[in-house]
Amino acid sequence: MESIQHSQVEVKGLKLHVAEIGSGQRAVVFLHGFPEIWYTWRHQMIAAANAGYRAIAFDFRGYGLSEHPAKLEKENILDLVHDVVGLLDSLSISKAFLVGKDFGAFPAYITATLHPDKVASVITLGVPFMLPAPSVIQHLPKGSYVIKWQEPGKAEADFGRFDVKSVIRNIYTLFSGSEIPVAGDDQEIMDLYNPSAPLPSWFSEEDLATYASLYEKSGFRYALQVPYRTLGLDSGISDPKVTVPALLIMGEKDYVLKSIGIEDYIRSGAVKHFVPDLEIIYIPEGSHFVHEQFPEKVNQLIIEFLNKQSI
Repeated sequence: MESIQHSQVEVKGLKLHVAEIGSGQRAVVFLHGFPEIWYTWRHQMIAAANAGYRAIAFDFRGYGLSEHPAKLEKENILDLVHDVVGLLDSLSISKAFLVGKDFGAFPAYITATLHPDKVASVITLGVPFMLPAPSVIQHLPKGSYVIKWQEPGKAEADFGRFDVKSVIRNIYTLFSGSEIPVAGDDQEIMDLYNPSAPLPSWFSEEDLATYASLYEKSGFRYALQVPYRTLGLDSGISDPKVTVPALLIMGEKDYVLKSIGIEDYIRSGAVKHFVPDLEIIYIPEGSHFVHEQFPEKVNQLIIEFLNKQSI
């Protein structure tokens, strides 16, 4: 079995770190969330390559081993769409399957909306179709992490009390639960972490060290700007519609499912107004990190869906 190869690819004037495995004609591009990085897709990349696909995962601009843009405060989620489209162009890929987890779902769906000629299908995990808009954050508890991380400098100070490895450990542990972490008026999100809580059984110390080494390179400043400080900005996209086939994989123990009306939005079928050709699969014990928690099951679902699609 070939190993995952790494390179730097210039996209829109920035060098992005790209991990790749497989030599198939059909390309699958994996889009990470937070506190994740390309490495979050390690299980899925190998499975896709074994199934005959060219599997590509990259660090978004400002994350991991990718370069930072010059004017961080002006960045928003649409810049990540530019990363996706620019990467496809740089790699001479005319059309690809997109797989997005957590906030990676936003650029996956927006790319499919604005550039349907470049997207064969979309798979998202943990987050259904949404666009950045004031409504995304206005009903969240004021102690939720999205709200707490809005103010520039505040989350940086909260994170700065710990080393990078501890920040990743804390977030992975907190966000693996079935309830959204909510801090009190006199607390920050890192205060919610219980030092005696073990890492999730599916997340090893080696995994933690790998994540930490990558975030030590990039820091957290860009991650706090994009997505969190731009989720409430209007995307400017009117009457969005995803016309390609799509799959949503949700863990039923994912805290996102219980947040801000998400479960009703999905189960009522309202999401299909925006994504008509949508298949939805629930994993009963799945957390927000379902692809790392149950990699074999998620790999199976992804490959079965991809094998049904044309390009």
